Amino acid sequence: MFRQRLVLILGALVLWLMAESSVLALSLEEAKMKGLVGEKTNGYLGAVIPPDTEARALLEDVNQKRRRAYEDIAKRNRTNVQSVESLAGEKAIQNTKPGNFVEGAGGWVKK
Repeated sequence: MFRQRLVLILGALVLWLMAESSVLALSLEEAKMKGLVGEKTNGYLGAVIPPDTEARALLEDVNQKRRRAYEDIAKRNRTNVQSVESLAGEKAIQNTKPGNFVEGAGGWVKK
């Protein structure tokens, strides 16, 4: 029950974060399609290649929003942030479109 609720909340969070970051000059979707950023196993975005100023701003903005959301979810569900981050990372990687990058055991891989 707890895990299902957490998965639903994280799914909604991922969709919200994708919409929120579209206001930036470089959208999250564009950055992913260009291979600039990818989803990490810890629930945050990472730079696939050294980021330029625009990509760095996007990474910082999205990761800051994710961190706040993960902390809120952890607090509401009386669990630790690391558990939420880990589950969010799993879900984000599962939902990553083919051709975009995800963090693998040996580094970045195209899904």
